[in-house]
Amino acid sequence: MHAQRSGPLRPKVLITRKIFEESIAHLARHCDVDANQRDVPLTPHELIRKLQGKQGAITLLTDTISDAVLARCPDLKIVSNVAVGFNNLDVKAATERGVMMTNTPGVLDDTTADFTWCLILAASRGLVDADRYFRSGRWKGWGLMQFLGRDIHGKTLGICGLGRIGRRVAKRAKGFDMRVLYTGRTRAPEKLERELGAAFVDKRTLLKESDIVTLHVPLTPDTTHYISTAELTLMKPTAVLVNTSRGPVVDEKALVRALREGRIASAGLDVYEREPRPASGLTRLKNVVLAPHIGSASMETRLRMSNMAAENCVAGLTGRRPPNLLNPQVLKGKYKRFTKVTPEQK
Repeated sequence: MHAQRSGPLRPKVLITRKIFEESIAHLARHCDVDANQRDVPLTPHELIRKLQGKQGAITLLTDTISDAVLARCPDLKIVSNVAVGFNNLDVKAATERGVMMTNTPGVLDDTTADFTWCLILAASRGLVDADRYFRSGRWKGWGLMQFLGRDIHGKTLGICGLGRIGRRVAKRAKGFDMRVLYTGRTRAPEKLERELGAAFVDKRTLLKESDIVTLHVPLTPDTTHYISTAELTLMKPTAVLVNTSRGPVVDEKALVRALREGRIASAGLDVYEREPRPASGLTRLKNVVLAPHIGSASMETRLRMSNMAAENCVAGLTGRRPPNLLNPQVLKGKYKRFTKVTPEQK
């Protein structure tokens, strides 16, 4: 339990799952806090029950805040998500109900780009299988033909989505003297292309020419199964696929078939279609590196995310514009019902 100073004007906030104590302390200076410090998601029923009478919520990407949830929680004024992605939030419904929603962008870009390269390297060089073999005690000494992976330097890297993380992945590719291709809904400015040494191509060209394909697109209806059987068929049989974006971007069953049949060489995954459960057969494959959604999991970055979410929440409940507001429409027009907007905030 966290000691708090109750008062008639102090807003009430629910923290749905374990976050850093430093962030809870910041919230507790301004709000009455109900913190679920078990590292287990609340059930939908528990979530709605605990949100009753709460003005704020600190949520994680394992919490689904749908219109049905919002309808049952009329006191809610702000939902502060501890994540960059917000596919677990119904932002449109929240806007219509006058509820602010926020995320934590920017702070995890470099950390996730670092981990993307961790997966690229591990999947290309067969590191996990080699590690497993060594630990088993079966290794009898060095041999020329053992555990032959594939080089990364001088190869072609294909980046799907040249946003904040994609750009940092491209920047790191310079150290490996790689040719960099990218695709996306829009082309980047020429200046940025020159800085990164990246060339814009269509998706089909990228898949056919890349030795490594890495995914950095947001999860939307258009990007669900962005990579499926047709796309995997276009890729080189020596290619590596890496996903640190969102699980449903990849058709996991199609990927299992492609890996099993050798239609691509290997993959590195940090996210899954139906977390925490992988597709049938995935964990039995030796040519895939599997991580439990840890792309942003450095001590420094996760603490910054937690603190940013707390600050977003406090700002929204104390009459200030949250720094990372996803739906600014709630601050004006017919949605302006609980927050004052100063000229500086407009």
